[in-house]
Formats: sequence, structure tokens, C-alpha cells
Amino acid sequence: MQYRLHNVLEARARLGEGPIWDSTQKLLYWVDIHNHRVHQFNPATEDNSFFDVGDVVGAIAKAGANRLIMALRHRLAFLNTLTGEVTPIIDIEADLPNNRFNDGKCDPQGRFWIGSTSSQKGQASLYRFDPDGSLHKLETGLTVSNGLGWSPDQKTFYLTDSPEKKIYAYDFASITGNINNRRIFVDLNGESFYPDGLTVDSQGNIWSAMWAGGCVIRFNCQGEEILRITLPVKLVTSCTFGGEDLQTLYITTASVGLSEEEIEKNFYSGDLFALQTDITGLPASEFQG
Repeated sequence: MQYRLHNVLEARARLGEGPIWDSTQKLLYWVDIHNHRVHQFNPATEDNSFFDVGDVVGAIAKAGANRLIMALRHRLAFLNTLTGEVTPIIDIEADLPNNRFNDGKCDPQGRFWIGSTSSQKGQASLYRFDPDGSLHKLETGLTVSNGLGWSPDQKTFYLTDSPEKKIYAYDFASITGNINNRRIFVDLNGESFYPDGLTVDSQGNIWSAMWAGGCVIRFNCQGEEILRITLPVKLVTSCTFGGEDLQTLYITTASVGLSEEEIEKNFYSGDLFALQTDITGLPASEFQG
């Protein structure tokens, strides 16, 4: 199949990230981290609105009807998508001024996983926030905890550390939520770009957005590149499957840090793109708290 890429929203976001598909409302939620915005895009009408949540917002996930759970700079909070009300839940890493929360996602059991990013090498961590309100630190020694996901059989967990240019795989225990046996799944040290956000399709392939690479790469279950989709922008940040049949890959991008000359060459930086595929994604899991 010849995949078709469309620019579906001229958002010009500073740092578009974290797209999730709401299959009930047929909406795409995504964030603009530095502008403190949680966006709501309706593909049917092409309307886009946003909530200003008053803080850096790195990740979101569904948390029941008309509610999202968010990872802000140093805090988890709920967002009411009817009123825009933000309700704090718990503070994390508030004593680490060089850190902030970055990418996150819910596992199929309804637990919210979030990782931090740090300006100091090896000072970021990965956490799991359970519906009972308990917080668990699962991984340390990271620098930019990024793209994460689970295999369709729920036996493997994937985690990206962008500056290391690696996507790791772990054994995942679905009942306990624990991970172990970390190994390198994809090593991009030979490339000039960095793996960012990712999503997993129903066949178990990993689609990883490439920061400074202008593309999304699809890897098979063995970590081998099998497809590269080129975008007309340099800073590609994340992706997720959505649409009626979960066969539309929505891709977020960024414009932050680009010079005027680079912006001229990457005019659509920060926009939202959609790729029509013949591959079905996995439905987004919701927080069960």
C-alpha cells in the first residue's frame, strides 16, 4: 500500500507531543509542552481547541468520561475536559529542578507510566502510578525517558532513552506491573537523529518518531527497520493510531529551537500530520483510578 501523509492541522506548536486517541468521542488529544496546552482535535470537523493547564505538560492519558490524567512539570493531575479544571494528585521529583516529566502512557491494566527528562545525564527516572494511589520507581539512570509501549501479548515493555539513541525492551509482568531483563531493542548510534515517542501496532511492530530525523521508522518485533516514512519537517516527536478503524497514524511535530533559516526550510514544523495506513493500531488504555 502507498501510504498517504496529510497535514491535518496547521498548529505551529512549539513542542507538540503525546497524542492519544479517544475512541468514544472520536477525538485526538495531544499536548504542546512548553505552551502548557492540552489540545483536542476533531478529525471529522477539523476543529481544534485547547486547555491552558498552567504548567509544562509532558503526557496525558484517558481517565474515564471527560477526564484526563496529566504529567505536569513535577506533578500528576486530572483535567476535566468539560470545564478545564485541573485537580492535583501527587508531586514527584519536586526536589529536582533540572528535571521535568516527559512521555507517559497507561498500560492495559490501567496504570499510568511516566518518565522524567533531565538536563543532567543519568538523573531521570521511570515511574508507575497505580489506581490505588501508590507510586513506584521502576527505572533510574535515564536522561530523557521517552517513547514507551507494550507488545500486543503484554509480555514486553518498550522504553526509549533519546540521548542514548536506544529503544530498550523489558520483560513485562502484567499482573504486578513489574519490568526486568532490560536489553537493547533498537540502537540508532549510527544515525544523526534520536528516537522520540512511539506506538505499537496490533502486529507488534513499533513505530518510532525521530527527533531531528524528519521521519517515523517502523521496526518489526526483532528491532529491524522495515519502513521509513518521511515528513516535511525536521523535529518529529510522537505518534499514535486513531480513526474509526485505528488505521490512521497521527504524528506530532515541533518547532522549538529552530533558527529562522531552519523554520523556512521546515515551514510546517509544529503541525499535526496523519498517515493513512493498512495497519491497525492498539486502542489507548485508560487510567482506572
